[in-house]
Order: sequence, then C-alpha cells, then structure tokens
Amino acid sequence: MDPQANHAGQGLAQRLVAGLHLPKIGTRKARPITAPPGSTPGIESFGSIDQPPTPDAVNVQCHDYGVDKVNFVESGDLEKLCSAARPEGSTVRWINVDGLHPYVVNRLRQAYGFHTLAAEDVLRTSQRPKLETFDNHLFVVVRMLTLKEGVLRQEQVSIFLFKDTLITFQEAKGDVWDPIRQRLQKKGSRLRSMGSAYLLYTLLDAVVDHTFPLLESYGDLLEEMEVAVIDDPKPDIQRQIHRIKRELVVLRRVLWPLREVVNELHRDETERIPKEVKTFMRDVYDHAVQVMEIIETYREQAGGLNDLYMSAVSNRMNEIMKVLTIMASFFIPITFVAGVYGMNFEHIPELAWKYGYPTFWIVCLSVISGLLIFFRRKGWLGGK
Repeated sequence: MDPQANHAGQGLAQRLVAGLHLPKIGTRKARPITAPPGSTPGIESFGSIDQPPTPDAVNVQCHDYGVDKVNFVESGDLEKLCSAARPEGSTVRWINVDGLHPYVVNRLRQAYGFHTLAAEDVLRTSQRPKLETFDNHLFVVVRMLTLKEGVLRQEQVSIFLFKDTLITFQEAKGDVWDPIRQRLQKKGSRLRSMGSAYLLYTLLDAVVDHTFPLLESYGDLLEEMEVAVIDDPKPDIQRQIHRIKRELVVLRRVLWPLREVVNELHRDETERIPKEVKTFMRDVYDHAVQVMEIIETYREQAGGLNDLYMSAVSNRMNEIMKVLTIMASFFIPITFVAGVYGMNFEHIPELAWKYGYPTFWIVCLSVISGLLIFFRRKGWLGGK
C-alpha cells in the first residue's frame, strides 16, 4: 500500500475525529466538455478538435523504459511526441495526459488508432468504470479517489492498453501514481522488465489500494461518533451520520463497477493480458472485493449508529420525563392539601386551630419523605 496514501488517510482521520466533520465528496474542477445532443457519435462531434489548447491547459508526460533504460519527457509539444519513436533499449511507452482537451485526445487517437467512440468517452467524464475490447487495444475507464484540501474528490481516468504502449488521460494534474514513477527509476525493478499490461496492473492496484486509508478514516470516525452518540446525542451528530451514509453510497457506486472491470481483465481471453500478469490482476480483484466488504460494513455500521442515536435520544427523553414526573409526584399531594385549605369557606375547623399551620407543613414534609422512600425502594431514584 502507498505510504503517502496511508499518511494522508491518518491525517484525515485525525481531522475528522477532532471535529466530527467529514470532507465533502466532489469532482475535479475541470472545464466542462460537451457536444450538442443528437450529434454524430464520436469525437468528431466536438467542435474544438482542430483548435490546440493553451500552453498551460494540458500537461503531457512520456515514460519510455526498458530493463536497462528509462527516459522521461514532460513537454507540451504534442506533435513531437506523436512523431518520435521510442529510444533504443526501451520496450514500453507510457503517455500520461493531465487535463482533457478534444484536440489532444483526437491527435493521440490519430497517432495510435484508438476508436473514435472511446475518444469521445474520454471527454465525457460521467462514465462508469468499464472495460471495452477493440481490435488492437483495450479501453479501461476507472474512477480515482484522492484527498485534497480536506475534500475527497473523484475523477475519471481513461486508459488505453496497446501491445507496448499505455496511454492514460486524467481530468487534472495530481494522482496516486507517484510511487509507480519512482519504481520506474529503480534499476532491476519488476516493472521495468514487464510489458505494458503489467504497468496497467500497477496503475489499477494503486487506485484500489489508495482507497484503504480513506476508508480507515471513515472507520475511525464511526467509532468516535458511536462514543459521542452514547455520551451526548446532539442533532449535529445525526446530520453527520446521514452525511457518512450518503458518501458511502457514492463510494460504493464508484468502486463496485471497478471490481467488475478488474475481474474482466483477470478473465481476459484476448491474450492482451499475459498469464503472468493475470495472477497480479487476481490480487487486485481480491483487494477490490475487500474494499467493497469494508464499505458494506461501514454502511451497516452507519445505519446502526442512526438507530443508536434514535435510541439514545429516546432514552434521554425518557429520563427527562421521569425526572419531571417524579417532581410532579412530590407536589401533587401537597398541592391538594394547600388547595383544600385555600378555599374560601367560612367553616373549616383547622383554620382557627392554633397548631394548624405547623401541622400543614408536617403533613407536607411527611408526604414528600414517604414518596421519596417509596421511589428509592422502587429504584426510580438511583436503585434500591
């Protein structure tokens, strides 16, 4: 598991537990790219495919690597990248694009020949995780969860797998793949000796494993909220519980299809995924199943917390009503006595009696004392 992701998850847990406050789940703030309804299917329906982006709009990174060599280029010169051959000694090329623009996607489509419908799906960032098989490549869509500035974000990542080339498109800069880039720089690493399918495995593995520390933060928060519900069930806690339940639903909707995508890759029969890589894919599938089990557990725990909150509030209300009822029970008999002798009748014998007033207080205190003893023996005032 990524140590940076684990550290981020622990930091999130500390901030959440300290204030019982959850981050908002959002999406990357990328420029919306749309085509008119009813347009011709494919990337050709986007009107700006012939207009290059501004220099800072898209960032393109290229890793060419082999067993003994790694060459990294980060450049905005897309034409040079598309026309340049891999350096001698490199066996795999990984092109990563941060930022979506129709021109860039279409230019890479022309250079590498992936399908126009797949290129269109890259730009439409509302896709659910999926796997599509074409004649010369695989098209994979996943959703990546990252934590940035206290906000849990999700973004679409589109991946094209060719025989010796992998192309990834992200909505914005910043991902969970820095450890993979570091592994590429280590001589003798398995990543440098395997093909593009193994690189696909490492990227998917990082996406799945990065969710574990994020889910752990939810587990820590749910445990803290359970204590808070029992000690002091405030209305704000119930709002937080409902918010957790909604966000767990979002996480489930994001990660459930991802599990199926990994399973399809593991069972791929097109031979684009070598047998030795399928073994690793099976491990990613196991992790994805574990993630789903954790999410389901937390959803049930959040539902139980809501029931616990309602029970705690009801018990607290019952205690309040109990105290009020006992207080009223003390005053009902003495109020009756005071009401009788407060009536405006002329002939009430005790009114003229010398010891009437002290007798009234003796009767009232005796009634209160008798009720107090009775309530204590019944266990209504701290037990027998």
